[in-house]
Amino acid sequence: MSGNRRIRILMSKAGLDGHDHGAKVLTLALRDEGFEVIYTGLRQTPEAIVMAAIQEDVDVIGISCLTGNHKYLCSEVIKLLRRKGAGDILMILGGIIPDGDIPFLNKKGVKGVFGPGSRIADIAKFIRENVSVPE
Repeated sequence: MSGNRRIRILMSKAGLDGHDHGAKVLTLALRDEGFEVIYTGLRQTPEAIVMAAIQEDVDVIGISCLTGNHKYLCSEVIKLLRRKGAGDILMILGGIIPDGDIPFLNKKGVKGVFGPGSRIADIAKFIRENVSVPE
């Protein structure tokens, strides 16, 4: 992290997924790593995620998805971010993501994919290496 401002992260559960234990654990762990984390809660639409990200002026959007519709949800979020002029927000994804879906997600604009067993330190390092915060 550069500058005096902490990196701001929006954590969200997209779609109809009702299991948020992992997202809550990650939210607290990333706060412990020194990030400012806003958790939007369950069943968020792509539109709601983008609106919150812009209103909160975040540097990172982290989506947790266990329902299998991650390709659609992430594509929609990224498309809406670009339309709103916020395409520079780093997008990361966590959950049960098949390895074969990762190239598609990367091509759409998801920069990091973290599955079960990912270490908090690795996620934090990835974020710090991929976000530059103005002074």
